[in-house]
Order: sequence, then C-alpha cells, then structure tokens
Amino acid sequence: MGSGIFITGTDTGVGKTFFACGLAALLKNLGYRVGVMKPAETGCVERDGRLLPEDALRLKEAAECDTPLEKICPYPFRDPLAPSVAGEREGIKISVDRVVELYNEISSSHDVTLVEGAGGLMVPLLPSYTYADLVRVLKLPLLVVAANRLGVINHLLLTLEHASCKGLMVWGYALNRISNEHSLAADTNREVLSGLTGVQCLAELPFTETAQETFPLDVFERECDLRPLLRALPRR
Repeated sequence: MGSGIFITGTDTGVGKTFFACGLAALLKNLGYRVGVMKPAETGCVERDGRLLPEDALRLKEAAECDTPLEKICPYPFRDPLAPSVAGEREGIKISVDRVVELYNEISSSHDVTLVEGAGGLMVPLLPSYTYADLVRVLKLPLLVVAANRLGVINHLLLTLEHASCKGLMVWGYALNRISNEHSLAADTNREVLSGLTGVQCLAELPFTETAQETFPLDVFERECDLRPLLRALPRR
C-alpha cells in the first residue's frame, strides 16, 4: 500500500483544492503515481441528473488518475453545509468504514494518495465524528492550508494545537494569498509564525487569478519546498 497525506484547512475557502491540485501535479512530475480522494463534498451542482463534485474532479484531473469519480468522492451533497448536516438533509449517513475501504483501495494502486477534507479538522462528517477523527483512523500525516490574511496566526495555531491534542502528525503548512489587495499582515505572517511554531511552512503562494479554474504549475514549482515531504515518501 502506498503512502498518504491528508490536506486540511484552517477554514473553508482557503484554497485546499488549489493547493492539493498543485501538489498532485508536482508529485506526478516527479514520477509518483498519485491517487486522490475527497470523501465528502458539499455544495455540488447537478449535471445530467447527478451531483457533480467539482473539487474532486479537479483533483482527479490534476493527478491524471483513472480512479472513478464516485470512488474519489463517494459522498457528494447538494447543500453547502458541513457533511454531517448536508447528509442528514438528504437522508444519507456517511459510512466511515466505506471511506476507509475506498482509501485503502485507491492507496493500494498508487505511490501516494492525497486526501482532501472539507473546511477544517473540526468539521463533522457525522454528528459526533469529525475529520480529525477520520485522519486518526486513516493514520495519515497532515498538511494544513491557511489563507494568508489578517487572523491567520490565530487560526493556524489553533488548528496545529488541535492536531497535537488529537495525536496527529503535521508535516507542514502552506500560506495561500486569496486576495490581490495589499495586506501588511500577509507580508509578515510567515515570519511571525516561524517564531510561534516549529511546524514548517512548505509554501507561501501568491494570489492567482485563475485559482478557481486551474493551478499555475510554475508557481508551485517555485514556491513549494517539497524536500520535507520527499524525505518521508518512498523514493522514486
């Protein structure tokens, strides 16, 4: 079975899928067979009578994997809510066993599998079961994506502290600038955080106009430091 990485965020809308797609493409370019998974996606639109998990589709395309979309995202929901609430509104209960089974299946045929959550670690998949609980069951290390803006210091440190309380391993975090407006906080956050946590910043990504549609591979190659990940992943 291959290695895996769980990608979470400090909040919704911070660029998790954008970062995960870029990481998938980078690893693929390095010769890794990359699998992807997004166990639950909410706010899905209906296409041809079926709900289309667009983030999961972007992950699949970035990794160029042939895993069926319904296995990459077994639980697409219509309402833009926490998966537990969206599922309850549609009369669907997420099966953690099913998620684990599909992860093991995808992981078994890939060198590394990127699993993307929804929102942050405390978002519930079930009424009393959060993504942090799923990460612990899957035994995956974490990469945390944070919006590089005012307030990220508190949000990121709280996420890292909760991960530590849950006994989760964090391999690093990425700061993603989600606005092109000048921000003194965004200019200084990385330096401040370096003095507040021993967790490594693996990337400081600039604002990208096309972030919702595609990912600029050259930007990821320039801004991402994959050396800590590559030391932990199998050699290619």
